[in-house]
Amino acid sequence: MKDRLQNLLPAARQVADLSPAFTSRFIGRRHEISEVRRALPKTRLLTLTGAGGVGKTRLALHVSELVRPKYRDGVRLVELAMIEDEALLVPAVAAALGVRETGPDPVAVVVEHLTDKRMLLVLDNCEHLLDACADLVHQLLRGTTWLRILATSRQSLGVYGEQVLAVPSLRFPAPGDSTRDIARSDAVRLFEARAATIRPGFLIDGDNAPAVARLAQRLDGIPLAIELAAVRLRTTPVEDLVNELDECLERPAEVGPGTLPRHQTLRATMDWSYGLCSPGERRLWERLSMFAGGADLETAEAVCPGQGLAREDVLDLMAGLVDKSILSRPEPNGTGIRYSMLETIRAYGRERLPAEHEHGLRRRYIDHYNRLIGRLRVDRIAPDQVDSHLRLNREMANVRVALDLCFDDSGDAPIGLEIASALWGDWLVGGALSEGRHWLRRGLALVDGPSVARVMGLWANGLLALYQGDPVARPSIDECLALALRLGDEPTLASAIQMSGVGALTAGDAEGGLALMEEALARQRATGDVHAVGLTLYFSALFASALRPARAAAYGEELVRICEAHDAALYRAYALYAVGMARWEQGEWRQAEAKMREVAAYYGAVDDRWGLLQCLEVMAWTAGARGRHERAARLLGIAHHLWLTFGTSPSRLRIQARSHEECVERARRALGAKAYTAAYRDGTRLGVSRVVAYALEDEE
Repeated sequence: MKDRLQNLLPAARQVADLSPAFTSRFIGRRHEISEVRRALPKTRLLTLTGAGGVGKTRLALHVSELVRPKYRDGVRLVELAMIEDEALLVPAVAAALGVRETGPDPVAVVVEHLTDKRMLLVLDNCEHLLDACADLVHQLLRGTTWLRILATSRQSLGVYGEQVLAVPSLRFPAPGDSTRDIARSDAVRLFEARAATIRPGFLIDGDNAPAVARLAQRLDGIPLAIELAAVRLRTTPVEDLVNELDECLERPAEVGPGTLPRHQTLRATMDWSYGLCSPGERRLWERLSMFAGGADLETAEAVCPGQGLAREDVLDLMAGLVDKSILSRPEPNGTGIRYSMLETIRAYGRERLPAEHEHGLRRRYIDHYNRLIGRLRVDRIAPDQVDSHLRLNREMANVRVALDLCFDDSGDAPIGLEIASALWGDWLVGGALSEGRHWLRRGLALVDGPSVARVMGLWANGLLALYQGDPVARPSIDECLALALRLGDEPTLASAIQMSGVGALTAGDAEGGLALMEEALARQRATGDVHAVGLTLYFSALFASALRPARAAAYGEELVRICEAHDAALYRAYALYAVGMARWEQGEWRQAEAKMREVAAYYGAVDDRWGLLQCLEVMAWTAGARGRHERAARLLGIAHHLWLTFGTSPSRLRIQARSHEECVERARRALGAKAYTAAYRDGTRLGVSRVVAYALEDEE
């Protein structure tokens, strides 16, 4: 089982998880590296500032790798370029930290998580969320002792105690430098390295050194501009390249008044690169700039064609953009090939997108992600659920763009609400309840009146609110049922009745809740909707376990059989958990423990920390039931750490509270206060990456 577990568990989110754009060799910056390394131990907030394309992100990531051993709890990267809504800033930071749910007070939960951490947090590309970043950083630093933050931004955050280091362009040759001096300058070394990937064997020598020096000077040593220029060596000798560049820079770049010279240089270089693209490549550049999270070939072929761009041309055009360094040159991996752009290049493409093309692109983009989410929903009883969930996770940055597009135009708001509602299972499995409710609230504010979209939006919002212990759950559930009754749509009404049953069960009304669940089941069985039947069986088994355990076990076992018939391994894991809870309530702790062991690996596979937390709780109870009180205390400590990340506690969940309190009391009595506290603290210190392995290692 442990070998299988290692294959299932995703890698921890570290700075080493770099996009293809940042995997090339780091060149130069000796002075800047030294300055950053010298400053980090002396300040709690260091901000690297500079123009777009100057290399702030690469410098921050490179230094982060160098200093990683100095931080006991590691380095975490938060890439903010893909976050356009400041309301999603805290959930993004929480996700990077492994805090999968941020509760009713998101910042407080993140601060609690970081209280005793010796960690470096890298916030990349803060400029478009400047005020929100400044406020969050202020609260994080005020509420923690050892946390250090390294930020990159085009301007400083303005937080008290901030130290700012301006990142200059790369050093370039001075007029009259010798060939040796030219070859040693950082800007020329970068050009030489990139040119060698275009023309193998390219070296700086006495013949080409003056031309390369002139090119580096004209580009002001800006790394991105140098890399875009180097691409032209595929078809143009370096001397001709400099002449082309001179002509380009003599024309005014398309920038506003007051733009700094280096910004003008980069913009002129971008204009030049754009001008060198074929008409088809330009159109594809513009349209791919819509994808905040990059895109694979299948997605590009689905969304980008139309209005002068043929589907069959997309592959060749993408290859052309890769050759010109507009798109990253990705390396194949287990998840397929994905293409992305540096944020500066993506922003340029968005500016170039013609207004007359934007409407059609917007429509295709929204429709594509609406269909994709329909296929990959985690609440469907189907094979390959883990793969579907992981694929959808990779698309979440683009899904956020689709939701923003929907909610920026009230005409598409119902579609946006449908998308947000369909994602309820992924919000729950991924622990992103706060983000899910953010999008649901936006949609519900725009979609009023009786409609299927509003009913299901209220359904999803009510469910997530129940998990958060938010009192707003009850009004959402009541309105959901009232609107469904007015509509008279049978599947929608069955779902609303089901959610009313969940609400009643969580309030302790066993008979009323189970009666509603049976009514929902009868309606869903009549329509033959196996997915709806499965979900009602799961909720019935889970929420009725403490009230009517025998009936709950029967619901769960029926769901297990359905999942096995449809080869739905992940859904089967949730069914087994519900059966295990019912068996615990029936006093059959050995069966309960066996179920929890079986499903823990699956929860780890999709990084479902909410599900894993529930397993750990039950495994602590069963450890206590067989007299392993030290292990029970340690498991409770692990669970406590996760409860904190969710901003809640077992006392707020009716199905958990009694068994949790009894387990704590038995362990304290058996071990004594001192030994119990020591074991408990050992558990709180166990890293998340080791949790599942520890939970499974005690097999007997």
